[in-house]
Amino acid sequence: MTKLELVTSQLVSHLERLSKQAVEIQWITAFAMKSGVKKIIPFLQQAAERGVPIKLLVGDYLFVTQPDALQLLLEELPSAEIRIWKSGGTSFHPKSYLFRGTEASHLVVGSSNLSASALTNGVEWNLVAPTSVDAQIFEEATTQFLKYFYADQTVSLNKETLAEYQTLHREANIQRPISPVWSEAEEVEMTVGPTLPQQSEVAETQVAYNAPISPRPAQQEALEALDNVLAEDYSRAMVVLATGLGKTYLAAFFAEKFKRVLFVAHREEILTQAAQSFRQVHPDRTSSFYNASEKKTDADFIFASIYTLGSQYHLDRFERDAFDLIVVDEFHHAAAPTYERLLNHFEPKFLLGITATPDRMDNKDVYALCDGNVAIMIHFLDAIERNWLAPFNYYGVYDNTDYSAIPWRGTRYDEQKLLQLQLRESFAQKIYDEWNRYKQTRTIVFCSSVKQAVYINNFFQNESVRSNVLHGDSHPQERKTARSKLEAGELEVVFTVDLFNEGVDIPKVDTLLFVRPTESLAVYTQQIGRGLRIAEGKTHCVIIDFIGNYRNADLKLAVFDQKENTEKTNTIEPLVPALCEFNLDLQVINLLEEMRRKRAPRKEVLVHAYHELKKEMGRRPTYLEFHLHANVDSKVVKQEFGSYFGMLAYANELANEEQDVWLAYKSGFLEVEKTAMNKSYKMVVLSYMLSKGTERWLEPVTPEEVAPFFHSYLTEKDYRMNIDLSDVQGKRLRTYDEKKMADLISQMPMTKWSGSDKNDIVSFENGIFKFKLQPSNEEKEYLYNWTQEITEYRLHAYFERKSMLSAIN
Repeated sequence: MTKLELVTSQLVSHLERLSKQAVEIQWITAFAMKSGVKKIIPFLQQAAERGVPIKLLVGDYLFVTQPDALQLLLEELPSAEIRIWKSGGTSFHPKSYLFRGTEASHLVVGSSNLSASALTNGVEWNLVAPTSVDAQIFEEATTQFLKYFYADQTVSLNKETLAEYQTLHREANIQRPISPVWSEAEEVEMTVGPTLPQQSEVAETQVAYNAPISPRPAQQEALEALDNVLAEDYSRAMVVLATGLGKTYLAAFFAEKFKRVLFVAHREEILTQAAQSFRQVHPDRTSSFYNASEKKTDADFIFASIYTLGSQYHLDRFERDAFDLIVVDEFHHAAAPTYERLLNHFEPKFLLGITATPDRMDNKDVYALCDGNVAIMIHFLDAIERNWLAPFNYYGVYDNTDYSAIPWRGTRYDEQKLLQLQLRESFAQKIYDEWNRYKQTRTIVFCSSVKQAVYINNFFQNESVRSNVLHGDSHPQERKTARSKLEAGELEVVFTVDLFNEGVDIPKVDTLLFVRPTESLAVYTQQIGRGLRIAEGKTHCVIIDFIGNYRNADLKLAVFDQKENTEKTNTIEPLVPALCEFNLDLQVINLLEEMRRKRAPRKEVLVHAYHELKKEMGRRPTYLEFHLHANVDSKVVKQEFGSYFGMLAYANELANEEQDVWLAYKSGFLEVEKTAMNKSYKMVVLSYMLSKGTERWLEPVTPEEVAPFFHSYLTEKDYRMNIDLSDVQGKRLRTYDEKKMADLISQMPMTKWSGSDKNDIVSFENGIFKFKLQPSNEEKEYLYNWTQEITEYRLHAYFERKSMLSAIN
C-alpha cells in the first residue's frame, strides 16, 4: 500500500498485518475493553517474541477502561511497556496505532478504541497512512506519542497500579454505573485547554556575539567544580544553577574538553536554544539535530529529543561509545525509563546533568541520574546575595477559595471542579486589586488552565489593562509578538498556563503573579526565576502570590528560606536575603499555621512516599532506590523508624516470615543502620564480608584479610580516596602496605565499632572481627539481603553527603 486507505470495518486484520512487519509498535487509545484486548493479544505476543518493543497507552477517562482488560495486557504481554493516562476529569480521546517497519512505517488514526466491536464490525472510520505518503508526519506522531506516554499524567501499569485502578473503577461505577454495552456517545466533553504539559517558549538571543564569549562568574565557579570532579575520577555529576545563571552556556563551555557531545532535552525549544549557545561558544565546530524532523549523526555536537532518541530503534543507530560527553537537561520525572534506556545504551566518558531546580523533593530522578554527585549548587538566594540575580519583594495574599472540596487526581486537582471555583467575578476582582496595588511595569501571570487565563484576561482588559493570553496552542508568531510587546512595554500583562516555566529570557519582567495552586516546588522555583534576571533600570522583582488551603501551601515558602544554613525557628515567614522583603497577609499566616498543625505526621508522609514509589516501580523498592527516587528525604526514615525495614514493618509491607526476621534481629539491623560514620570504614569492612556471599558472610575475618578489598575500594575512585584517605595517615596509605592498612582497619572500624557502648552485635578480640549473629537457614537469606541493602544505602548516602557539602562550600 502506497496511499491513504480508509478502513471502515475489521481494523483488527490491518493491525495484525502491520504488527507482523513492525520493528516497533506504539499505540494510544482512550479506553480498552477485555473483548478488544483478546483480539490483539495473539499477534502482539508474536511481535514480542520477535523482540519488537511495544508501548501501549490506555486512558482512564470516566473509568470506562475495564480492569480485566488491563490485567490481561499485564499478564499476556510482560515485555511490553504499558502506561495508564490519568485524565483527572479532562477528556481523553486519541485512537492511534503506530507501526515502524524496516521498509515502510504506518500510522493508523481514527475512531476505533480497543474493543471487539470497534476492531471488527462496529461503525468506525480509520485512516491507514504509510510513510510513503508523508514520512515527516509519522516521525512527528512518534514524538508526540512519547510525550504523552511519559507525561506527568501517566503511571506504569503493574500489579500496584492495577490494584489502585480496580479500586477507583469500582468506586466510580458505584457513583455512575456504566452499562455493559457502553457507548462512546456517553462521553462528556470538557475542554479546558491542552492536557499535556505546555510547550515552553524560548526567546531568541537579543545580542549577536561576534567576539569570543567568556564564562560569567557563576559559570566559572561551576567549571572549576567540574574540573575537580574530573580530577577525582567521577564519571557523572549534576550541576545546579539557578535560573538566569546560564546553565546551557556552562554545558557549552564544559564541552570544550570533549570531541563528540550529545545534548539531550525534553523540549524542542530547549534543543534549539542549546544549539545556538554551543555555536556561539564553538563557532568552528559542527552541530546537528536528532529529533522528529532531522536525524543527522555525523556532527561534533548532536542535540537530541529524548522522545526520539529514547526509542530503541533510534538508539541502535549509534555505537555505545559514540559520545565522549552526554549532557542531560532536567527531565520529566515520569520519563525516567526512557533516560534509563538511553544511558544504558551509551558509555560516555562523562555524563553531566544540568538543572535550575535545587529542590530534591521534586527532582529526585535528576539526582539519581548522576548517582547523587552534585558538583556545585548555586541557589537563587545565593545568586541574589552575590548580585547575580535581582532581589525580590514577596507578597503572600490570602485566597479564600476552599480547595479542600476539590478532588485530588494523583498529581493535580480535578480541573472541572477547580474551574467552577476559579471562574468567579469576585475572585477576578480580588486578583486585579492586589495586582494593581503591588505591580510594577511588566507582569507574567501563572494560571491553572486556559479557561482561567482567558477569563481573568478579559476582566483585566475591561479594566483597560493592556494584556494578552498565551498557552501551548498559541501560534508561535503570536507568542513571539506578545513577548516582544511585553519587553517593549506595549503590553503590561501576559497570562500564561505553564508556558514560561523554563527557557524564557525576558529580563525586564519585574512582576510575577501566581493565581494557581502550587503543585510542584520545582515548577514554582522555575517560575520565580522568570522575574529575577537583571536588567537596566530594574531594582527588584515583585512576587504576588495567592495562597489558599491547597496542598503544599505550607511547604512552598521553604523555597525562599535561608534557614538551612542558619538557626531554625518556628516562624512561618522564611529568612530571605537582606536585599529582599517578605510580606504575608495575617490571614495567610493563620492559615499556614493551621495547616502545619494538621499536616500528617512524618511517619505517614514517609509511608505515603514509599507506596507512591512502589506503584511507580511495580515492586518493593530497595533502600537505595527509595533514597534516590522517593519524594522525601530518606534520612528521616532513620529518625522515625530506626531502619528502612522498620518502616516496612510499620507499613505492613513485610510477609509473615520477614516480620519474624525483623523482630528477631531488630537490634542488629538498627546497629548497622545507625552506627556513627565519620568515615566510610565500617561499611567498607561490612561490604567485604557481604562479598563472600549468603552462606559465608558471617564468617569471622581478620584485618589482614580485609586489607586488599579495603584499599581497593577506597582507591579505585579518586573521590573516595580524597574524602576518606585525605588526612596525614590516610595519604600514606594510598600506596598499598598490608601491615599499615591492617593496622588502620584494626584501630578504626573494628576496635571502635566493637568498643561502642551501644554495640552488642559485633566483637573484635584477638585480631578476629565477627558479627554475633546465628541465623537459621531460613533466616540467612533475609538477613544477608537486608544487611546488603543497608550497607549499599549507607555508603552511597555517605559519599553523596560529603560531595554535596563540598559542592555547596
